[in-house]
Amino acid sequence: MSKRTEVTVRSTHRGLRYVDGRFDAVLEPGRYELPRASVWRRRPTVEVVLVDMREREFTIKGQEILTADKVALRVSIITQYRVVDPVAAVEKVAGYEDRLYSDVQLAARRSLASMTLEAILTNRNQLSEDILRDVEGVASGYGVAILRADVKDIVFPGNLQDVMNRVLMAQRLAEAQLVEARTKAEREALEAGSRADAELVAAQARRESRRLAAEGDAEATRIRAEAEVDALQRLAAAASAYAEHPALLRVRELETMGALGANAEARLYIGFDKHADGRNVVPGR
Repeated sequence: MSKRTEVTVRSTHRGLRYVDGRFDAVLEPGRYELPRASVWRRRPTVEVVLVDMREREFTIKGQEILTADKVALRVSIITQYRVVDPVAAVEKVAGYEDRLYSDVQLAARRSLASMTLEAILTNRNQLSEDILRDVEGVASGYGVAILRADVKDIVFPGNLQDVMNRVLMAQRLAEAQLVEARTKAEREALEAGSRADAELVAAQARRESRRLAAEGDAEATRIRAEAEVDALQRLAAAASAYAEHPALLRVRELETMGALGANAEARLYIGFDKHADGRNVVPGR
């Protein structure tokens, strides 16, 4: 008589069923009955290996690694992963978790050994990207997907920490001085541009003022010339009228004498004919 036993595969796992030591099938979540050995006849030996499919992580702490310029650093790396192929994870390697740990550790060493200390400090994300790129292809070969491989901490030697602090302070000071110099240069350029613009505007204003003055002088000259021509034309007309009508000229003379006679300070000298004896008549007022 034989007894049967059960195995339950949870939704977070997959089961690998082995019959007489050989892989038989992947069991999805559920309950399965497994036969036990019988005292009457031989039955196949059935074994189920459970594989956790959830996302997990581990941390490699304080690995001392030399950089390309021979600086010893202690690096901590956090890695997140999950099994995507349970058969490969169990069949390909003896322990996929231990193998993944070693692969990440070696990838970090290779990446750090190819970078200088300055490159690590200025581009820390590059280190994480290098580790992830180096490991994910290898890990996929034994059924594991790498979700994240980030550098968590970088610890420098004590004396190097002081040196790096001074270097960082010097860099910040140099950057501040550079920004100040650029700002000053830009301000001076703007001021020079403003002065040039002001001088240009003033020169344009002077040219416009001279142009307007020249146009005004020309217009005034034209008006005076027109006035003189008009006056000459009137004089010519008057002369022509006096020539044709001499009495008009006599009337004009009398009008002028009358106007002068109204002025007490004015003196009029009028010529008279000579006496019979030839003496001139004394002019009178």
